[in-house]
Formats: sequence, structure tokens, C-alpha cells
Amino acid sequence: MRIIVESGSTKSDWVLLDEKNNRTYTSTIGFNPYFHDETTICRQILENQVLNEAAASVESIHFYGAGCSSDELCAIVEASLKKVFPKAYVYVGHDLDACGYSTYRGKPVIACILGTGSNSCYFDGVDVHEEVPALAYILGDEGSGSYFGKQLLSKYLYKQLPEHLHKDFTELYKTNKDEILSKVYIEPHANVYIASFATFLSRHSEDPFIKAMVYEGVRKFMETHVFCFKSALEAEVSFVGSIAHHFEDILRKAAADLGLTVGQIVKKPVDGLVDYHLNYIYQKTKI
Repeated sequence: MRIIVESGSTKSDWVLLDEKNNRTYTSTIGFNPYFHDETTICRQILENQVLNEAAASVESIHFYGAGCSSDELCAIVEASLKKVFPKAYVYVGHDLDACGYSTYRGKPVIACILGTGSNSCYFDGVDVHEEVPALAYILGDEGSGSYFGKQLLSKYLYKQLPEHLHKDFTELYKTNKDEILSKVYIEPHANVYIASFATFLSRHSEDPFIKAMVYEGVRKFMETHVFCFKSALEAEVSFVGSIAHHFEDILRKAAADLGLTVGQIVKKPVDGLVDYHLNYIYQKTKI
């Protein structure tokens, strides 16, 4: 049995492949080595019944995750996976690689993540190229769930939301300044907490105030993370992630206004990632 994993900061999608490449899907929380240690990762995996029962028979696992951007960070996840899947060959890569692989259709692509966080790369079919770094939810993540979550929270607390949105936010979340500041500045996993408020955008997706907020956010993402590539106006630009999926119309308008050609917009990249492994990686390595 082989496993392929695409992990964001909020959720990990796992695909188990049997000897006939039949797919079994399951999920866990997202594992980010900036925030999760070996103990936490191992415990969460073993609490998943499908993964627990399959652990002894897994021959290989390819894991692509948010935060897996250096050898030291990848090593945290790799060590965890080797403990749970002792017989398996383990490979750990960045979620940006998964984004490039999952949107590749035989020609170079600028592949972008717009989910809990945001990032971009250029995949030429051989190598993944990153031009500007992802600065995470405090300094960067333009156009992401955490980016819009921060805007919503600050506008709510500053009483800058339109009255009807302020009222609905209050009734829906029943929170206050002290709780919000504690969640953001004291408790762990602030990025996931902040990004959770992005669902409020979907709830009011037709509201002009929300539309304008999303448009400005995704446009800023493209200006920073797409136009950094010299081929921005020639190559297709594809997107993965929940924000890209839920606000496809606004995303396409912002791209058109900037002269960009949009390719695929995919909520979950894991199926495209599996296809890439079956068509390319497994053919070369036989692992």
C-alpha cells in the first residue's frame, strides 16, 4: 500500500492506494512543523482508524505539507511518519510542490495556494521555482483565509463593518475583544483560529462590502505572488485552496483585470497530486 498526503495548516487529505491503485480517502488535522511536534503528529495519525489499521502494511508515503520548507522542518514530520509507518519509504516535501504537481497538465504553470495561507510557484515540469517567500499569517499570506480573517476581526473590533455585518458577526460568533486577543496572542494555532473567520465571507459572498474586500485581497496576492514571475502574462495561472474555490468569480475578475490567464481552480489538490504520482513519480522510482 502507498499513501499520498496533502497537508495544509487546517486539514490533511490522505489517499491510500492499494496494489491496483484503488483510492481510499481519509483526513486528519493539518500538520505544520512550525506548530506541531512529533508527539502531536503521531498521536493524531494513530487516532485515525483507517491509518492506524493500514500502518503496518504501508510501503511508501509521500507527504507534502505547509511549513515543510527546510530540512530541519521536514525532519520533524519525517520522524513522526517513520514512527507510525515503520516499514515505509518516507518522503516529505513542501505543500508548494504539491500545488505545482497537482495543477500540471504537461506545460509550465504558475501554481498558487489560496487556502488558510497563501503562496505561489512556477513549475516547469521538472523543478518547482519559488520567486518570493511566503511570510505566513503575520507578515504575509495575502488573499488567504488568515489574511481575510485578520481583516474581519480588526474591522469588527474597530466597528468598521457595515451595521448589518457587524450585527450578524456578533450574533454568529458571540465573542468579544478579550477572547479574540487571547486566541490570537496567547493560545496556540492562532493562524487556524484567524482563518476560521473566513467562512463569514462565504456567508455574505454577495454583499458589496465583502466582494470588495475579497477582490482587493486576491488582487494584492496576484500583484505580489504572480507578477514576481517573468512569465506571468504568458503562462497559465492555476489556483488551489478553499478561498480560490469559494470566490472563483471574483478571482477570475481580478486576474482578467490584471491581464492574467487563469487555468485550473481546484478546492482540494490531492486528486491531481495522486494523478501526478501515478503518471510521473511512480513511473520513475517504482516506489
